[in-house]
Amino acid sequence: MMLVYLTWKIKKPIIETLKGVKSMETGNIAFILICSAMVFIMTPALAFFYGGLERRKNILNTMMMSIGTMGLASIIWVAVGYSLSFSGDGTFVGNLHNIFFQGVSMTEGSGIPDGLFAIFQMMFSLITAAIITGSVVGRMRFPAIFLFLAIWLVVVYAPMAHMVWGGGFIAGLGAIDFAGGTVVHISSGLSGLILCLVLGQRREFKQAEYRPHNIPFVVLGTGFLWFGWFAFNAGSALAADGVAIQAFLTTNTAAAAAMLSWMAVERFSTGKPTLVGACTGGVVGLVAITPGAGFVSIWSSIVIGLLVSPFCYYSISIIKQKLGFDDSLDAFGCHGMGGIFGSIVTGIFADPAVNGSTGLLYGGVDLFVAQLEATVITIVYVGVASFIIISIVKLIMPIRVSAKDEALGLDRSEHDESAYPTFMGLDS
Repeated sequence: MMLVYLTWKIKKPIIETLKGVKSMETGNIAFILICSAMVFIMTPALAFFYGGLERRKNILNTMMMSIGTMGLASIIWVAVGYSLSFSGDGTFVGNLHNIFFQGVSMTEGSGIPDGLFAIFQMMFSLITAAIITGSVVGRMRFPAIFLFLAIWLVVVYAPMAHMVWGGGFIAGLGAIDFAGGTVVHISSGLSGLILCLVLGQRREFKQAEYRPHNIPFVVLGTGFLWFGWFAFNAGSALAADGVAIQAFLTTNTAAAAAMLSWMAVERFSTGKPTLVGACTGGVVGLVAITPGAGFVSIWSSIVIGLLVSPFCYYSISIIKQKLGFDDSLDAFGCHGMGGIFGSIVTGIFADPAVNGSTGLLYGGVDLFVAQLEATVITIVYVGVASFIIISIVKLIMPIRVSAKDEALGLDRSEHDESAYPTFMGLDS
C-alpha cells in the first residue's frame, strides 16, 4: 500500500499538469511533435547535401556551417527569436514579452499548446540559417559566418516570420505562405547572394572545374531533406487533418515532377541526365511547392514541379554565368529563385476548394497582386538588411580566409581537422 501511495504522489503532479491538454486534440499534439523532430533532421541532412557537393578539403567546414546553426539558432530562438516572431501584434516585429519562453504555455493554446508551436517553428529557423551557408563555402571564415547568422536570425528572420506568420505587415496585404516560401527560401537564398557578392569569387573561379567530391552524400542528404520536408509542409497545417494530407501529397508530387523535369532539361542541354541533377531537381520542387502546399490542387503541384526545374536550371547555367557571381552551391539559384517562383505561382494556382484562397487562375486577382507585393518586399528588406549586417561584421573582423588558407582548405585552416587524411593535398 505504501508503494502505491508513493507512486500516486509522484504521478499526481504530472497528471495535474497534463489536465490542461485534455481539451486539445492529442492526435494533433503527437503529430506536431513528430513533425518537429522530422524538420530538425533536415539541418544535418543539408550538411550532407552541401558537404557532398563541395571539394574534399572543405567538407568539414561546409558541414560545420550547417551543424553550427543547430546550436546557434536554437539558443537564439529560445532567448528572443520566438518572442520577436510571434509575440504582440506589431506591424514589423513582435515584442519581448516571451523571452526565454516566459509565459509560453506547454498545455494551452489554439489547437496545440503554444510551447509546441514554438518548438515546431524553431526548427524552421535552424534550416533557414543553414541554407545561407551554401553560397559562401570554400572562402568565408567560420567566426564571420557565425556572427553574421547570429545577427541575421534576430534582424532578418524574426521580423520576416512576424510579418508573414505573426500577423504583421505582409499578412495584412492578404499574401499567403503556407510553409516558408518568403520566410525561409527567398530570405535564405537572397542573403546567400548578398554574402557571395560581398566576399567575391573563389580563388580559382572560372579557372578550375568544381566537381562534387562525394555524390552518395548528396543522395543521402536529398533523401533526408525530402523526408523532413513532408513534416515541414504537412506539419504547417498544425493539425492532423485534410489540409496536412493535401500538403503532404502536393509536396511529394511537386518534388517528383521537378526531378523528372530537371533530368529532361539536362538530357536536352548536355545529352546526359546526372544523379546530382536529379537530386537538385527534387530539392527545387520541394522549394517551389512550399508556399502553396496547403493551398493548391494535386494537378497544380505537377505543373509547379515541371516548371520550376527549367526556371532554376537556366537561372544557374545562364544568369549566374553571365553576371559572374560565385554562388558556390547555388543556394540562391535553388532556394532564392525557387522561392520567388513558388511564391508567385501560389498566387496563380491557389484553389479555393482546397483551403479557401483564390488564385489568379480562379479569378483571384487580389491574391496574385498580394503575392507579387510580398515577394518584392521580402527581396528588398532581406537584401538591404543582409548587406548592412555583413558590412558591420566586416568592420569587426576579416570575413574571408587568406589565399593561402583557401588553397590549403578550410578544414585545416579553420578547424584543424581532416575528413580524408590520405587524400589531403590532391585538391588545389
